[in-house]
Amino acid sequence: MDCTSLEYIKSWLKSHLPEERFEHSLGTAECAYKLAEQYGVNPQKAYLAGLVHDCAKAVSKEDSLKIMENMQLCEGELINPKTYHAPVGAYIAQKEFNINDEEILSAIRWHTLGNVNMSIFEKIIFLADKIEERTRPYTMCEPIKEALTNGGLDKALLICYKNTIKSLVDRNLKICSITIEIYNSLL
Repeated sequence: MDCTSLEYIKSWLKSHLPEERFEHSLGTAECAYKLAEQYGVNPQKAYLAGLVHDCAKAVSKEDSLKIMENMQLCEGELINPKTYHAPVGAYIAQKEFNINDEEILSAIRWHTLGNVNMSIFEKIIFLADKIEERTRPYTMCEPIKEALTNGGLDKALLICYKNTIKSLVDRNLKICSITIEIYNSLL
């Protein structure tokens, strides 16, 4: 079977991810497709990036660290093991699914932390991950969707970063400098 076909990718994800994470991946793909249509970017590419964005979510910390040894990473990507799946996901997308589109790989890599100069495509995948309707609670999604409707991508991103920073502070976790830099740039 062609490793780039949606059928193969869905089958691989279904066998490598817990059911809820698989549902989340489908929801992110659907949401990314809709946002891409709305913002004038390729919806098929957005669907694929949304589908594959969490492909490394079930990879162990140890295996992730082995993969990341050979990658050029910024300090923010190493600060929290919960974000390792993003750069590792880009690696798996390329190696397992033969995805070589830099825009898709970049969107997968930055869907957790983001970066200051995110493209519209990267913003769409980042936001679709947060507001997909299959697994994300309404109360979490609604303020972001409202900001998206009334203020656009950057306004919605600002809400996401505010929520992230509050959550990290409440849990006494480190905040990487990228998060602060993005928040400040969105202000």
